[in-house]
Amino acid sequence: MKKKDVIFTIGLCIFTGILWMAGELVMGLWLAVRPKAHLWWLIGIVTFTLVVNVWHSFIEDESGAKDPYREKYDRKVNGRIQRKKNKKKK
Repeated sequence: MKKKDVIFTIGLCIFTGILWMAGELVMGLWLAVRPKAHLWWLIGIVTFTLVVNVWHSFIEDESGAKDPYREKYDRKVNGRIQRKKNKKKK
């Protein structure tokens, strides 16, 4: 698991925890709901968290692919290194 994935999972858990608490406050203070609604709210939040986390894990990470500017820089630097090696051989 990459660092980005761990940070995403922790952030998602914090976000859904805050969302759950906000929903509990709304249901407790302003909305008159049945006691089972709190249970269904918890089940919904946990399910949402799991679904988003699994969905995110299946996304391919394209950030490892090199951008064209980096490739150009690498070619330029490697070309200089090769020229220096060729001068030393002569």
